[in-house]
Amino acid sequence: MRPSAAVLALAGCLAALGGLVGCDLEFNDGRTATLTYTEDARAAYNEAMAAFQAKDWEDARALFTELKRRFAYSRYARLADLRIADIDFELGKYPEAIAAYRAFIQEHRTDRNIEYAKYRMAKALFLDIDDTVFLPPAEERDQATTIEAHREVRTFLRQFPRSRYREDAAYMLEVVTGRLVRHELYVARYYLKEDAFEATLARIDYALKTYPGSGLDPEALVLKGETLLKMKKRDEARAVFESVIREWGGPFAVTARRFLDEMGAVRAPAKAASAPARSRPRL
Repeated sequence: MRPSAAVLALAGCLAALGGLVGCDLEFNDGRTATLTYTEDARAAYNEAMAAFQAKDWEDARALFTELKRRFAYSRYARLADLRIADIDFELGKYPEAIAAYRAFIQEHRTDRNIEYAKYRMAKALFLDIDDTVFLPPAEERDQATTIEAHREVRTFLRQFPRSRYREDAAYMLEVVTGRLVRHELYVARYYLKEDAFEATLARIDYALKTYPGSGLDPEALVLKGETLLKMKKRDEARAVFESVIREWGGPFAVTARRFLDEMGAVRAPAKAASAPARSRPRL
């Protein structure tokens, strides 16, 4: 088999290395590369990283972009994609950073930096949740970004259970889970105020099932017991209040006990007459 032109050219270049002679390789698709291609790409990357580490974001972006143009077939071009996403992240341009990290993940599924890219995408989503004081309370706002952050953080923890980013990811999951449950309870209270009891129960049960471990279970259960009580389902309400006392304790157990005491007063009016009736707490 006759060697290809590219192989012959490579052999000639290797022979010339002793004299440090430059040499070009011509590929079938028209690409041309030198034997110093990787070294040049590395040098360009290091130059861009110097600007990046100095937080000279605009120069760093320009250098990484030029690196991608000149060395598109090197691994440093992939790293440049990641660093450009990092620049948007550092500048607080979270939607742009999210899009860039997502593109990197989709285009380089086996890259060694996938774990980092997925963590940073989840972090950008987390930071993109707007908590400014000029907006309505968090539980009243649209939760689309929070839901996406919850999904990505959970996916990250499932895929990388021993990640060095696990502690921060677990913290993010706790925060977004709590926010989503508070939103569900906010909606449930709205329905309760409107006497839409079935809708109230549906939102509470959805929160308890979908977001376990939020730490808001006793609050949700007390609200569920109150709803059942208003629906005249006294036995079910009693079971819920008793479960809060038995399994959770804390301040909501005190509230649950109050409801149980009031229910006892209704069942035994003679005893209630000897003690002042307690007003129902407002949740």
